[in-house]
Amino acid sequence: MMLYPPMSQLTTNVPNRYLLVNVVARRARQLSQEAEILGEPLDEKSVTMAIEEVADGKLSVAAADVAIRNVEA
Repeated sequence: MMLYPPMSQLTTNVPNRYLLVNVVARRARQLSQEAEILGEPLDEKSVTMAIEEVADGKLSVAAADVAIRNVEA
């Protein structure tokens, strides 16, 4: 089975697979909640969008931690 993006690319921004799952899940929930609040449908699944953000380097452990703290504050 081919995965895109490859795990090696994802783990450059999030060094641990278990941490990657948490970061992606939290970001996916955040994307879903934002879309629901705005009343806009998502073009693709929120998990796919979160994974692409990690692969593109837009989302890392540090960035996710800051985003999560801002939501919880």
